[in-house]
Amino acid sequence: MMRILIVEDEIRIREGIVKLLTKLDPSYEVVGEAIDGAQGLQMCEETQPDLVITDIRMPNMDGLEMLSAIYSRNMNPKAIVLSAYSEFEYARGAMKMGVTEYLLKPVSLMEFSRAMENVAEQIAADKKKKPAQVGTLEQIFSDVIFRHKEVSEETADYLENAYGIRPEGHFFLLCAYLGNAFETKREEGFKFLRHAFMGYGELSYILLESAYHKSIVMLMYHYKDGHDIERFIQYQLLQQVGSDLVVGCEEKHGFKELSTGLVNLFPYMDWNISFEKDILISYPKITNVQTALCIYPIEIETAMKSAIFEKNEEKIKKVLAKFHKAFLDGRIYSPREVKECYVRFLWTILEIGKEAGCRKEGQVQRQKLLDRIMNAKSHQELNDICDEMISSFDFTEKSTNASHLMVRKAESLMKEFYNTGITLEEIAGKLNITPEYLGTQFHKETGLTYSAYMKNYRMSKAKELLISTNLKLYEIADQVGYQDPKYFSKVFRDNTGMLPAEYRRTIK
Repeated sequence: MMRILIVEDEIRIREGIVKLLTKLDPSYEVVGEAIDGAQGLQMCEETQPDLVITDIRMPNMDGLEMLSAIYSRNMNPKAIVLSAYSEFEYARGAMKMGVTEYLLKPVSLMEFSRAMENVAEQIAADKKKKPAQVGTLEQIFSDVIFRHKEVSEETADYLENAYGIRPEGHFFLLCAYLGNAFETKREEGFKFLRHAFMGYGELSYILLESAYHKSIVMLMYHYKDGHDIERFIQYQLLQQVGSDLVVGCEEKHGFKELSTGLVNLFPYMDWNISFEKDILISYPKITNVQTALCIYPIEIETAMKSAIFEKNEEKIKKVLAKFHKAFLDGRIYSPREVKECYVRFLWTILEIGKEAGCRKEGQVQRQKLLDRIMNAKSHQELNDICDEMISSFDFTEKSTNASHLMVRKAESLMKEFYNTGITLEEIAGKLNITPEYLGTQFHKETGLTYSAYMKNYRMSKAKELLISTNLKLYEIADQVGYQDPKYFSKVFRDNTGMLPAEYRRTIK
């Protein structure tokens, strides 16, 4: 099978070539049709054809310019050039670039058939010259970069003869980490990198992918200056991408160094977390970065405890945003220390959520959560982990599902005046019913006596104040409706198994 790309601005000629190819050999596969050189170049990168059949005179980019760009990007398809112009200069320009066949329009069936047979023979001959165990260029370097395989002498000779890649040559390795978006944005990432480097200049490259690293890897060679590529990535390429893309690079010399390139670079990709703006992670430069001591204000933790007990989702989101910003204050922190702060903060949220009755034990797998945090390489990943955990909580006010209107009104009054020590008789008086009737209906609807319900509600408020404030014990007792702190302590111990001070110390 021969994969063929047709580049011709005249639709009738283009359609005629497709029909002609079908008649000549059913195994010929037309993988693309382009109307000019610019589109042809893009399709060539996407489809990797064995043969390009192109006109010379076309708008935007002519056929020879397109072929020159194709060959500069280390794509080596055979080429048949068609032209209505018989001037010698065009033919000479085409032959200089290694064009296989040059045909004048209108093309005869015999000449076209002969040209196709010649191309097929050359492709077959090229395959014979290639060592049997050697795969494509992408396969060779995938083995080197991802599997750390040594390049055999036979393969090294082939790379040098076929592509001009010398065993001791320079290589520039770019790693674009996509994270959880790898599967959905992989193709988009390939197109973006091809387009970004289209106008860079003299450069050859191949694009590889690694599902294990959730990354696209771009291996560049035949370039002049690695520092110039680095500047291009930092000041041009990174300005065009979103904050969820992490980009790192490293320059290597020779096949042996290249085999350890990603091993050295990838662990440092999480340094993106340490910088407020998108920045290129350049190894080994990144190893010399000086960092500050990483802590976050304890007030943020206290505010989060209070917000969770209040079951105030809006307040929780604001506190979470403040926590994220705590590490973007202009100083540089070790990414590992930042992630350890996230572990501590989220562990606190889990414990407080449990105490506040917002989550059930076992809903969150801690080891899995820990792995996700410590393997994160971007702010967005850390933000997503926090959002996912918060969204798994239930912040709705727990209700007894009372259907009786009087009982629902009684509940509302209890929650409003619990700190005043309001009694069943006082609530009954406000509702113009007898205490006996209200007590009977309350127990029937909620399954609890009035006093048991009130005690549970006061204890939940006491827990909130113990954890989220620094109030004294007598102040907390007073705020939840107990005039005697000692009696409050006894009730609290009966309810939780711990004295208030012990509970505060344990949770904090």
